Amino acid sequence: MITNHRAAKRSLLPILLFISLFLGTGLTLQFFGVDHPFQQLPGQVAIIPALILAVILNPKSLADSIAVLIKGAGNDNIITMCFIFLLAGAFSSVATATGGVDAVVNAGLLLVPPGYILPGLFVIAALISLAMGTSVGTIAALAPIALGFAEQTGTGEPLIAGALLGGAMFGDNLSIISDTTIASTRTQVVGMKEKFWENMKFALPAFIITTLVFGFLATDSAPITPEAFSWAATLPYLAILVLAVSGMNVFLVLLLGIVMAALQGVFFTGYEISALGTDIAGGFADMQGIFILAMFVGSLGEFIKQQGGLQWISDHINRLAEKVSRTGNFAQQFAIGVLVFITDYCIANNVVSIVVTGDLSRDLARKHDISPKRSATVLDTFACIAQGFLPYGNQALLLSGTFAISPWEVVTHNYFGAALLVVTIAVIFLGTLSQNPLVISE
Repeated sequence: MITNHRAAKRSLLPILLFISLFLGTGLTLQFFGVDHPFQQLPGQVAIIPALILAVILNPKSLADSIAVLIKGAGNDNIITMCFIFLLAGAFSSVATATGGVDAVVNAGLLLVPPGYILPGLFVIAALISLAMGTSVGTIAALAPIALGFAEQTGTGEPLIAGALLGGAMFGDNLSIISDTTIASTRTQVVGMKEKFWENMKFALPAFIITTLVFGFLATDSAPITPEAFSWAATLPYLAILVLAVSGMNVFLVLLLGIVMAALQGVFFTGYEISALGTDIAGGFADMQGIFILAMFVGSLGEFIKQQGGLQWISDHINRLAEKVSRTGNFAQQFAIGVLVFITDYCIANNVVSIVVTGDLSRDLARKHDISPKRSATVLDTFACIAQGFLPYGNQALLLSGTFAISPWEVVTHNYFGAALLVVTIAVIFLGTLSQNPLVISE
């Protein structure tokens, strides 16, 4: 048991090494004024020493370690995200080449009040993600448009990326058809509608706060006069948004988007169809870095799971929560959140994190009289908060690749995530404020 206990703790060292190298190098270079500090040691390179350490720490043979590495990289969720990355890159590349991005940006400038691009994008992303139920799908559809807004208005790319990330995570957390909602309600055995209305207590105040913050930040933006554009060039974007919101599979949405962008270019902007293959390949190449990093993160997470690192975290958080007694179960609700939060930082997938920690969370909820709709909400909300601040998560990586900025710049401008964290803690705490004071057991 001691050996397993030690192995479980050691299995967390590689992820700590990766975070230290990736963030430590970037922050250090930023302190010394180096241009593009987080791009000097890209995540897909910084994670290699961590993978080597994971192989060294694995008590089994080298062949077994390689098998674990491949299994993690080939995880269904990881491969799904990687294909979405590639198709999103291809669509962005083709849409840019055919003039679609410029057309949509200028159309958007007509619709969004001057100086309010930031709150406008945040609200649009929130509504679309609420309807689609997927943050990655929302980002894939809107990121090229948002990038065009950044270039046309002069608003900083990190701010616009943060607004898009926050809006996308709003729907990921709240939507009834979100995969995190499905996972959290199934593991906590509660209806989706019950969870939705409970979740609204957390998400809606954070949404309002974030909209006001972005409105304040955007008021000094200079008015922009849209350039002449063809409405026909906006049709591919309008089509993929409608199809995505209608529930069509994101793969089909992006494939149809590529085809429609190419066709409208041929018929309306003089696009040479012979360039389509090159443009698609260029879009694939733009996503190469995040593709590799996503697979490597999957590998690292598999090592941690197989060696007991996640279970070790769960056991310690559970024991800590048991030491803290408070009528109203504040400590236990918070323990559920911390458990899934830390798990997500280890495996970089909020859905998988909910599934992994679901049983323990349900046991804590039943033992301490936490309603299933509340435990499902806390589980989902903290998982989405963690994912929104994860610089090696799928959402941040996709935005990083599209905007050509570091993932760290993306997550540090996720104001919705910060607001949601504060609101969530406040709602949980205020719900127990009138009950007995905190008591620490001996």
